[in-house]
Amino acid sequence: MKIILASNSPRRKEILKKHGFDFEVIPSPYEEVNFTSDPFVLTESFALNKAKAVFDRLTKEEKETCVVIGSDTVVYFDGKILGKPASETQAVQMLSDLSDNTHSVITAYALVTKEKTYKGFDKTEVTFNKLTPTLIDNYVKTGSPMDKAGAYGIQDDVPLVKKINGSLDTVIGFPTEKVIPILAELCKK
Repeated sequence: MKIILASNSPRRKEILKKHGFDFEVIPSPYEEVNFTSDPFVLTESFALNKAKAVFDRLTKEEKETCVVIGSDTVVYFDGKILGKPASETQAVQMLSDLSDNTHSVITAYALVTKEKTYKGFDKTEVTFNKLTPTLIDNYVKTGSPMDKAGAYGIQDDVPLVKKINGSLDTVIGFPTEKVIPILAELCKK
């Protein structure tokens, strides 16, 4: 079974490699449009649509032997979905809001094959340290928060997080505990 990752995320690529899978990357052309305030419905829909957009472009022969993986991550805090910040000002605001609070990180996945579609999500609770304005400003100036849901990367070398309750990989952007068993089974066929 050939694996195609419908994402150019360096973090998702790194996690898949870490688990020993060979795969090809074909970034999805799917345009994310926020249509709901339910983070579970939103992320699952985005993950599925990303995977389908790539699967639909494959040749008939490729569809016979490929699985396409889509994934999407959001931060959910205080009844709001926090995606990637649109500006440095928005990144500062997100980090200020998350400071000294607990939020949810929801990462959905979809695996599309010719025979079946697998989809679901995982949720991890993350508690932030109390962040100083200087730490926030310095972190935002690195540019790292700009391509990450909630304006942060838990893997970045910045003392943002006090504790997590759940999967670190889910926070990074790929729920391995859910996806890897499915992939392993598909690769046996």
